[in-house]
Amino acid sequence: MSMRKIREVLRLTHELGLSVRQVREATGVGKTAVSEYVSRAKVVGITWPIPPEITDADLERRLFPPAGFHYGSTKPVPDWTTVHQELKRRGVTLMILWEEHRAEHVEGHGYSRFCELYGEWRRRLAPTMRQTHVAGDKLFVDWAGDTVPIIDAMTGEVHDAHLFVAVLGASSYTYAEARWSETLPDWIGAHVNAFDFLGGVPRAAVPDNLKVGITKPSRYEPGVNRTYQDLADHYGFVVLPARIRRPRDKAKVEAAVGIVSRFVPSRVERRRSRLRNEDQHEGDEATQAEPQRSLRQSRPAGAERASERALRICRVEALHGRARLSRRGW
Repeated sequence: MSMRKIREVLRLTHELGLSVRQVREATGVGKTAVSEYVSRAKVVGITWPIPPEITDADLERRLFPPAGFHYGSTKPVPDWTTVHQELKRRGVTLMILWEEHRAEHVEGHGYSRFCELYGEWRRRLAPTMRQTHVAGDKLFVDWAGDTVPIIDAMTGEVHDAHLFVAVLGASSYTYAEARWSETLPDWIGAHVNAFDFLGGVPRAAVPDNLKVGITKPSRYEPGVNRTYQDLADHYGFVVLPARIRRPRDKAKVEAAVGIVSRFVPSRVERRRSRLRNEDQHEGDEATQAEPQRSLRQSRPAGAERASERALRICRVEALHGRARLSRRGW
């Protein structure tokens, strides 16, 4: 189709206001082609009269761009810098940000396209280097941020336990242990138990810059706690703390901490609920079977069950050594 014919189609449509059928009868161009020319001109912003500086070659290039070329979507997009900063907040996800964006811009992109556009922007933000880990080379260690409530089987008191997490770099084999605190004795004891569990010692341990392990954070000459350094000398490994505010240096343990923080507290809570329901059910049965039982003659049923459960826990400690649930064993 010549550009002269297309110009005539645009003139009859915009200047004279003819319908598609009338333009077809006047020019001999099919109705489908007339609609397509008018739509293409509308997309690139060309109306009548066409500016004189636009030649036939320019008009053809604008109306019929090469295959695979597009002028970009006209749908509104959010400020990706703001989206990136919001994702750093606790509990904020791309789904939440997309819902807020669609509430403000109804004609905006769908969720999948929203995530795809953010991913493209994120990849241009800062390049990352893929880390290759050698088997037995590094052990990444850290404390999980959330605590786990532990109930004393004898007294019923609730104590908050801190989760120590260690993960091997090559296999992502993870060890987790609950400790009463994040002090130096618990930090050293958790390392010893981790080495015993893994059956060996890595060449290097990569901790975060926590005060019990690192006294002077530095990229080139970090100061290592004397007791922690004695542990490293005894077992024959080197301490390589991660850089300050560089979580990707210890991405392995960050991922493991996330898994443990989601897995362990939920399992503990479900087990506690199940034991509570069992105790209540057994108590109801005991009440129905022995309504005249005197409290002076024997201990309460709850105390007996607590003693039996404590005995089972002590047996687990004696067999495994690492399943420490009693306060005295930690």
